[in-house]
Amino acid sequence: MATTTERLSATPDARRMLNKVPEVTIWFWVIKILCTTVGESFADWINMTLGVGLINTSLIFTAVLAGALGWQLGTKRYVPFVYWLTVVVLSVTGTLYTDILTDSQGVPLAVSSSAFAGVLAVVFGIWYARERTLSIHSIVTRPRELFYWLAVLVTFALGTATGDWTLELTGWTPGVSVLLPLGLIAAIVVGSRLGASPVLSFWLAYILTRPLGANLGDWLASPGSDGGLGLGTAVTSVVFLVAILATVLYLTGSRSDVIEARNAAPAARAANRVRERIMLGYYAVVAVATAALLVWAHQQPHAAVAGEGDAPAAASVPLSPEQATSSFPPAEIAKFRTIAADTLAKLDAGNQAAATARVTDLEKAWDDAQPTLEPANGQAWTFLDGEIDHVLKALRATNPNRATETTALDTLLASLG
Repeated sequence: MATTTERLSATPDARRMLNKVPEVTIWFWVIKILCTTVGESFADWINMTLGVGLINTSLIFTAVLAGALGWQLGTKRYVPFVYWLTVVVLSVTGTLYTDILTDSQGVPLAVSSSAFAGVLAVVFGIWYARERTLSIHSIVTRPRELFYWLAVLVTFALGTATGDWTLELTGWTPGVSVLLPLGLIAAIVVGSRLGASPVLSFWLAYILTRPLGANLGDWLASPGSDGGLGLGTAVTSVVFLVAILATVLYLTGSRSDVIEARNAAPAARAANRVRERIMLGYYAVVAVATAALLVWAHQQPHAAVAGEGDAPAAASVPLSPEQATSSFPPAEIAKFRTIAADTLAKLDAGNQAAATARVTDLEKAWDDAQPTLEPANGQAWTFLDGEIDHVLKALRATNPNRATETTALDTLLASLG
């Protein structure tokens, strides 16, 4: 069987090209996490704050992705700005595709996580069968470049699904949720240093940076009552976008992440195969331990649910519609009322998936308005926050009850006047 080197040697020069991906340095991982975070926050800002909607936002970013990917494929060498622009857009697009399955189509996160894992396995299988390598250092032909970007897209979708599924299982707050992917990435770094396959380690870490970046973005943007720092999606997007641009400018000038021409026999070939097999067992142990942790966390009283339930002390004293809304801008209250009414209409029409997707708009709109509303009237904000929590829990229950959902929405609409 021909080796990778022989295959490349036999490849016509016209089909060979310089490696168009960056070297895997600390800067690679820093900017990868930054791109993931700004992608998540920017998509939420367009979808929710600007009111574009999930489907329209997905169509916009699909078109942007086509342009960015076409630009990247048309370059003759690694260009930091073009490469990382493509990664940002892929991050947003992969996330949106997962959100469509979950929010619009009602596909359970366990199913979408399994499906994307299967798709990624197929992509890697075909890629390896054709090219005999999955190394980032060998992206020097058009087929490999296409396989690489397809794998990147699927990793973003998979990372989104598994990250959201983890939060659904555990009920962890945004700040706590950052720790799991961070800990797993640390375990991968240890495994890589002890002799694990560099290719396997790279792709595992690449997948995990997606939930890490997204959870980090949620932690920064979420209101303090939800365990976040309350910066909002707009501020979070701007902060991370500036950080990305600064990093890209540095890499463009220093060229510290450019992969230099390598000898025909990559260092990975000389890796200790026995040690790689041992470390494969180490990764299996880490995976089993992670699964055990998630099962344990799922069985505990969820911190997020408990936090939501903390409100009743103030919310136990009912407020009239005037008391609940008079301190807040009428336009904001009208927006919440419209979303709640739309959700109820979809529910009455028998479209549970559409109702669940629409209530996410209510959650985002409410969270975005918290910095303005809560200082205006803390008691009224806490009361309405509890009403909205009841709606969210009713519609997102594992086995939704139509009567419970309708009652929660009717109660909220009455409170909103």
